[in-house]
Amino acid sequence: MKLEHVIISLLLLICLAAYATPLELPKASPEDVGMSSERLERIKPVMQEYVDENKLAGVLTMVARKGKVVHLETFGKMDIAQDKPIMEDTIFRIYSMSKPVTSVAVMALYEESHFRLDEKVSKFIPEFKDLKVFKSKTEDGMELDALEHEMTIRHLLTHTSGLTYGWGARPVDEMYRAAKIFEPGTTLSEMTQKLAKIPLVFQPGTKWEYSVSVDVLGYLVEVISGMPFEQFLQQRLFKPLGMVDTGFDVPENKRHRYAELYRPQTEGGIEVVTDVPLSNGPHRFFPSGGGGLVSTASDYMRFCQMLLNGGVLDGVRILGRKTVDIVRMNHVPDDVAGDRDTGFGLGFSVVLDVRKTGELSSAGTIGWGGAAATTFWIDPQEQLIGVLMTQLMSNPHPFQRQFRVLTYSAIAD
Repeated sequence: MKLEHVIISLLLLICLAAYATPLELPKASPEDVGMSSERLERIKPVMQEYVDENKLAGVLTMVARKGKVVHLETFGKMDIAQDKPIMEDTIFRIYSMSKPVTSVAVMALYEESHFRLDEKVSKFIPEFKDLKVFKSKTEDGMELDALEHEMTIRHLLTHTSGLTYGWGARPVDEMYRAAKIFEPGTTLSEMTQKLAKIPLVFQPGTKWEYSVSVDVLGYLVEVISGMPFEQFLQQRLFKPLGMVDTGFDVPENKRHRYAELYRPQTEGGIEVVTDVPLSNGPHRFFPSGGGGLVSTASDYMRFCQMLLNGGVLDGVRILGRKTVDIVRMNHVPDDVAGDRDTGFGLGFSVVLDVRKTGELSSAGTIGWGGAAATTFWIDPQEQLIGVLMTQLMSNPHPFQRQFRVLTYSAIAD
């Protein structure tokens, strides 16, 4: 073999190894970035108490300020039965923390002028052009209205599309359940076709309701990019950002790092969830941009730091600075938001008035959480990021808010 071929082969191996090795943000002493070590140490006894009282199997907390990690601590087990402790590289189901990732993917296509934010969704998904809107329940079924304004991509990004999750008792919710939107074997295209046959629960742009909107955005990415959604995320987000443990599947060689999922028991304590929704191993249906990703705290911290940096990390630009600015703005007027205590940007909640949130924060802070009690926030004003990872469905406890208060109260400059 020629020397130049050997060199090329070695370089390829180095590149592959780089992608296979988790990349971490630089670490610093809290005092170096204006935080108090003593006050950050308050996090430990609070989180440990939840583990000791068998309210959580385990939890990981991570804080970064000014681009440096100043706190990373693990408590308890990722698998109680196997006596496996949570590690810094434990893989978690992040559920709805997938939504901000999908929204960033959509905005990457927006930057390439594939669409305007107020472009009609039907331009890319023609079946959405003739949607009907639920008006009232009748003896024979439902009274429906025609669309006053077609659904736009901004509506999907802000959960003002008129879509829902089908959790309620309305006739439309019953239709969602009957259609089995998340049925095994369903593709993104098939999911979208099912939705096109179900009425919207309100006229687009008139209300805010958490929904499958972001799963539709995943299909939109496929249509516009011409590649599978999961492939787009790997090529455009995960590989460039060094998010090596993030995806819709957990490979066999990483299964030993995959945390077990728990839920509270009515009599106290926790139990294993056996009917794990969405991300239990290899996905059996479409890659859910609304809730199907798994990730590690370090991977997700890199995603957050990219956004805090204005769309760039380690010299790799994912979004332009002005695009990140519009992502972080509130796009939901008060008369549409209803009783929400925060605004909503393009994929994230947005703190508008700290007093309304009832906790320490800053105006302009964005964030979201997942069904298994994972959460994150990004505070541009304080250059502060918090990430909490655990695996507890139907969480009744306030540890997320406590973590935020404990973190903010450690700011010392």
